[in-house]
Formats: sequence, C-alpha cells, structure tokens
Amino acid sequence: MKFIDTHAHLQFDSYDKDREEVISRAFAKGIKTIINVGIDEVTSRKAIELAHNHSNLYAAAGWHPHDAESYDEKILLELLTDKSVVALGEIGLDYYRNLSPKDVQKKVFQAQLKIAAEKNMPTIIHDRNAHEDVFNMIKKYNPERVVFHCFSGDYNFARDVLEQGWFISFTGSVTFDKGHYFGTIRDVPDDRYFVETDAPFLTPYPYRGKRNRPEYVEYIIQNIAEIKGKSPNEIARQTTENAENFFSLHKKLD
Repeated sequence: MKFIDTHAHLQFDSYDKDREEVISRAFAKGIKTIINVGIDEVTSRKAIELAHNHSNLYAAAGWHPHDAESYDEKILLELLTDKSVVALGEIGLDYYRNLSPKDVQKKVFQAQLKIAAEKNMPTIIHDRNAHEDVFNMIKKYNPERVVFHCFSGDYNFARDVLEQGWFISFTGSVTFDKGHYFGTIRDVPDDRYFVETDAPFLTPYPYRGKRNRPEYVEYIIQNIAEIKGKSPNEIARQTTENAENFFSLHKKLD
C-alpha cells in the first residue's frame, strides 16, 4: 500500500535530531511522496532545501496567518519559482489564536490568493474558526485548485466547499473526533479529498500525544476506509491519485 502525505512540516525544529531517520522510515513504511509546507520565509526555504536533497519530497511556500505580519510578496514570488514548489500555502485565516491582527491576516490572505489565481497554482488553505471569511475571500479570487488543509468544518460547510469544486484534506483528527467527521467522510466524492498528517501535529490514534510522523497517515486511511466501507488499499490508491492530479506530481516525477 503506497500513499502520499500531502501536508507535513518535516523542516520544523522538532525533527532536527532525527529528520533523516524520519524521512527514511516514512518511505520504508509505504509513503510515496511527502509535501512539506511552509508557513513563512524561513520554513518555506527549509522545505525547498529538503526537496532538493530528497527525491519524492516536494515543497509548498506561503505565509500562514500566524505569521502574516512578516509577509514579503517579493520573497514569496521568488520562492514560487523553485521547481520543487508544487503549491502556494499554507495561507488563510485563524480566528482561534489571532496571533496576527485580523485586518493583517485578511490583507495577506487576499494578496496570496491573488498570486495563486494569477499563477494557476494549487493553493493550500488554513481555516480555523474563520469559515465564512475564508470561503468568501477564496470565492472572490477563485484560484484554480484549492484544498482545505486539516478540514475542520461541519457537514454543511463541507458541502459548500465541495460545491465550489474545492478539495478537502483529512488529518489524524478523524481518528479521535469520529462523530464530527463521519458524515463528511461518508459523503465526500471519491475524487475530491486527500490525506495528510500535518506532522508534527495532530497525531492519530494509536499514537496521539506523541510527535507525528508521515507514516502515520496509514491510520487516517484505515479510519476513512471503515467509514466508506472500502479497503485501505482502495483509499490509499484513490487519495494518491487525487493528490498527484491536484498537485501535478506526475509532471514533477517525470
């Protein structure tokens, strides 16, 4: 069973002591591809560096809402020219922590959405307690390909997102909040969702409370398979195909 972790942060400090072991073990355990996602200039550059040093590692570059006050458009445009970068992200709004003022978050989110639309780049969305504003801003700029990373909305919001042609990505949270996600997982179209770890965060059962690792995406797949009444191999194949199409990984791998 091969699968893709569409959203990880192996460039973060929590992997400094054993990063190479984590990467090697992930591929030994069935991971086909990992996309490491930036949240500011430093982490985006580190994701790109990792991608340069490892085949089948890719990067996304962008400014997370927590880091909106450090946004530099000139630097972002430079980062997006690197061939290892397969998406712009993660970008969005976070009204839960509000580590950046809301007006700054919105301004920076808007600026990056505009770039994503102009460049026809896959766009990774961070949305926490900001569903309505995120939805309306994306709809205004309408990037070609949008995925709601670590989807946290309810069933009705999932329906609204899917009706726009956007995608949903599920994390380890589906293993410890099954009731919240059951209907969304059951009804999400087969070709419109991915899986991700968001490592080092959101570790699934049975490892909840420990640092997350890309190979743990297996437990997310198992949970989805149970809800959809399919085999884990079917879910792995489908989510891998979805991710390769969305991020154009087949072109990158050629």
